[in-house]
This record gives sequence, C-alpha cells and structure tokens, in this order.
Amino acid sequence: MAGAATKIGLMGSSLQKWAGMMTGCALIAPQASAIVGGQAGGPVEASAVMVLHDRGGICSGVVIAPDVVLTAAHCVPAGAAIRVHFREAGQPVLLATQTVRRHPEYRANAVQERTRSIDLALIRLASPLPARFEPATLSTLTSPAAASVTAAGFGLAREGDASTTGSWRSVALQTVQPYGPSAVLLWARGAAGAGACQGDSGGPITDVRHRVVAITNWSTGASGRSCGDLTQGALLGPQRRWIDSVLGGWDQRAQWN
Repeated sequence: MAGAATKIGLMGSSLQKWAGMMTGCALIAPQASAIVGGQAGGPVEASAVMVLHDRGGICSGVVIAPDVVLTAAHCVPAGAAIRVHFREAGQPVLLATQTVRRHPEYRANAVQERTRSIDLALIRLASPLPARFEPATLSTLTSPAAASVTAAGFGLAREGDASTTGSWRSVALQTVQPYGPSAVLLWARGAAGAGACQGDSGGPITDVRHRVVAITNWSTGASGRSCGDLTQGALLGPQRRWIDSVLGGWDQRAQWN
C-alpha cells in the first residue's frame, strides 16, 4: 500500500540476497508483529505464506492448492521476480514461482484513474508446498450484507515501522458500504486504529466459518495515515469462474463453500 489511501503492499541469486533486502523484516525477525490493532494468530494460519518480489515488495498470500497461492495482483508486478516465503523448522524458505496470472481486469493505476480493477492474482509454484499447508476454503458469497469478518496478514503492526512485519496477526472487523453496494469489493471497519496495513495485501478476509470471502488490497487511516480505518478486499465469489479456469489449466481445484 502507498499513500493515505494505499495498496498494502527469484530468480534472484540466493537467500542471502533476499535476506539483505528484508533486513528488519520477516526473514530476519520472525517474532515481529503484523495488522494494526489486532492480535497474534487468526483464521487460516495453516494456509498463510508471504509473497515477496525483488523490488522490495512484501505481501501476504493464501494457499488454495498444493502448489498455488492466491494474492493481490499489485503484489506481483509485471517483470518482477517473485518468491513465496515461509519458515520450516524455524528456518526461512523461499520457493520459486513457475507462473503468475493476474486477473484480466486488474488495472495497476485504478486508484489514481478511479477505474474498476479486480486486484487478484494466482501464483503457481515451481514445486509443491510442504504437506503441513492446508488449502483454504473460498466463499461463494457474491454480495456481502452487514457481517462480522476477520482480516489477517503478515503486515505492519505499527505503521511506518518495517521491523513489525513477519508474524501472522488478525483483527475483527464489520463490513460496511462507505461508497454504496459493490459487486466486486468488500469494505470493513473495526475499532479505532484497527485494520489492515502495508504487507497485509494478499491476505484473507474471512467470515465466521473461516471461509475466505475476499483478498485484502487497500486500506486507509485517520488523519492522513494509511492504516487502521477502512480495509478493502476483492470479493472471491464473483471471480469464481476465473479462479476455477486458471486452476483447471494447472490441473488443480479450489475448495468452495
């Protein structure tokens, strides 16, 4: 994410290269916090990974198949080298990607141009994730009414402090409609100062049954800040055909309910 209303946001040679880029962040400080105003842990933690790119981007992602991660499209910019990061036995792991598919209706400059954009992307890994990862269940919901939801991710716990990324955290929110009903977006707001922040893009927004309803892609804060007020996500239900089509081409299938 970038600005007062902001997006939350290897072919490289080595783990050391990426660790150097991420000094003070997830690869170096695994006990750091994330999500402003939230708490440690949360729904679908067994499906959670970080999504990194070699231009310094740090995002969250959701495992939906043994070798497929769902995230926000702005987390995987064209031409960037992408890696999926997690820890195994306490050690950092970086998995290479085989293919990245951004939603065909994603527009990188949508906020500035005030145009519609579907900020979703699917990452196919070069090798499967460890068996301990559980594919998340996706929600078929297409038009959310007032409901309790939970946003989760690996992003900042304190805005502007990069050392507070890297731990899975979550925050309870309530869906709202600040701009009227939407067929493609979900908005949610919690207690003052609570919500998504940089690094939480690509993370899940789940319902009370822990189904992933939306993928976080944007947030705002009070008094010119970027975090802790409104959290926005791209609804998955209306994009089911696209998700299923891409996964079908990769001989995989998402779990919907």
